[in-house]
Amino acid sequence: MDTLSYKTVSANAKTVTKEWILLDAEDQIVGRFASEAAKMLRGKNKTNFTPHVDCGDNVIIINAEKAKFTGKKMSEKTYFTYSGYPGGQRNTTPEKMLVKKPDGVLREAIHGMLPKSKLGNAIKKNLFIYAGPNHPHEAQKPKQVKF
Repeated sequence: MDTLSYKTVSANAKTVTKEWILLDAEDQIVGRFASEAAKMLRGKNKTNFTPHVDCGDNVIIINAEKAKFTGKKMSEKTYFTYSGYPGGQRNTTPEKMLVKKPDGVLREAIHGMLPKSKLGNAIKKNLFIYAGPNHPHEAQKPKQVKF
């Protein structure tokens, strides 16, 4: 039997093909939408997925401020940040975050689903979130994906 026929092919930075994907967050539930976006960023929807390589696509998300939460999460969910200093703990709700930074809610949800490593930091650079329907990436000819 030829053992080369069973050789596993791993992707690397040279063999990965990255596409541009456009996602519309209007009337989408934040957690479900974020998990699909994180899969595309990570590359888990591709057949040549390799865990230690950035083989995901570039993801553009529009209408981020129109994403919704179910139940009472919009007013009862809290996001925590800590500066490292005594008394430096801050918390906010999605309502306040949408006013101050409309793309912050989706960014926080997606970043929490990515690896916490150098690879995760590299993958986060492939995510582009915009509050409105316009984006500056028309030249890349993004492919629109619907859920």
